[in-house]
Amino acid sequence: MKKNQLYSDLKRQILTMELAPGASLDETQLSEQYQISRTPLRDVFRRLAGEGYLELVNNRGASVASMDHKTLRNFFLTAPMLYAAIGRLAAENATIKQLDKMREAQVEFRSAASKGDTDSLIYWNDQFHALMGEMAANPYLMPSYERLLIDHARISQTFYSSRIQNFEDVLAEAAGHHDEMIVSIENADAAGMVRLIKAHWTLSNQQMEIFVRPDPLPVDE
Repeated sequence: MKKNQLYSDLKRQILTMELAPGASLDETQLSEQYQISRTPLRDVFRRLAGEGYLELVNNRGASVASMDHKTLRNFFLTAPMLYAAIGRLAAENATIKQLDKMREAQVEFRSAASKGDTDSLIYWNDQFHALMGEMAANPYLMPSYERLLIDHARISQTFYSSRIQNFEDVLAEAAGHHDEMIVSIENADAAGMVRLIKAHWTLSNQQMEIFVRPDPLPVDE
């Protein structure tokens, strides 16, 4: 269905930063591209806005959710606590079907890693962690967690850049964390899951910090 395709495409383009934060969406162009009328198009916009991907302003249309310094500050303050809580609940509540889906996402993640496909790495990492949220199944945490994942995916453009130091080692460590998380969830090891989440966050945080605060440009003495 064209409406579902538009939803999936916009979501992926936002997560991979093909559509930059704050970018305006052209209703006319999208209507023509997907051959749908304005009413179902705006239904998609409202759905994505409700999930935190878009911002809707009267008489100004839809734009990609912004990512300013306040957003980043809130992200770094909140992420470790929320990820740990979701990880613990996932280990306690996961179903066999959800674990199978998580394993499938991990296969795709490792495939993307072997190809150096940044967009797919970001997408499948997001899917992996989104499944963790489904496993947690907590209606109080989920809205915040889903919003957090959007910005984590966008910030991950820095993490999954082959230009970072020891890129292959960092990627291998991240993939290894995923494998261990699957085992911890399978064994209902909530404490082990929290330890893995903290290690995974530390790794991710280190790479983002390197990107934001790189070595200064050389100065001739």
